[in-house]
Order: sequence, then C-alpha cells, then structure tokens
Amino acid sequence: MAEPIVTKFLHTRMRVNDLERTVKFYGEVFGLEVTKRHESPRGSKLVFLAVPNSDEEIEITYFPGSGPVEVQEDLMHLAFEVDSMDTFGDHLRTIGVEFSDGPTESSSGSTFAFVDAPEGYEIEVIERPKD
Repeated sequence: MAEPIVTKFLHTRMRVNDLERTVKFYGEVFGLEVTKRHESPRGSKLVFLAVPNSDEEIEITYFPGSGPVEVQEDLMHLAFEVDSMDTFGDHLRTIGVEFSDGPTESSSGSTFAFVDAPEGYEIEVIERPKD
C-alpha cells in the first residue's frame, strides 16, 4: 500500500463578520477554548479553537476586505457529540440559546439537533445511543 498523501486533518476555517461574538458563542455554547490568536500577513485576524477530545481545531477568521459573510442555508455544518441531549438542551436554555432544529431521533437510535452560529453556520449536536 502506498504512503498516504495526507497524514492528518488539522482544522476547518470559517470566516465571520464579528470575531469576538463568534469566539464567545463557541466558548459559551460548546465549551471550546482559544488555543491561539494571530494576524496573517494579509491582515486576517485568526482565532483557533480547541475541540474537546480531538486533535482538530476550528479556525475562525475575520477579514473585512473580503466583504460581508453571508452563509447560505445548508452550505455546511460542524458536528459535535454530546453525552445527553437533554442536558445540552438545559445548558442552551440557561444561556438563552435555542435549537434551530430538533432534537430528532434517527432510525439508528441517535438523537440529533442543530444550533445556528452567529453568521448562520449550522452546528449539529448528536447523542449516540447508549450501549
């Protein structure tokens, strides 16, 4: 078998209109933590967020020179696993956030729901069936 061309998935980048609002959202809603902040040579402001129990990160970038961010519906989404959809839903209510869709039980026994980030990026949360 040939050596893999790609050796590891590192991060996903999403451009936003309000960097601090988005960083606060991911911290409050999902518990993600900032690992690094810097500015690129072209002037983009970048924030990397650590995802629990994962080596991959989310890169949030603000670059007004590219124009406003307008996320079309169903363009893409991130997905996070939760231990309990009920507990996660209670957490959302305490911080004044609502599910944008669901919770819904799938045919596999998983429960999934969606939360919309400030620019409209969708984030799926999934509770897998208990063994």
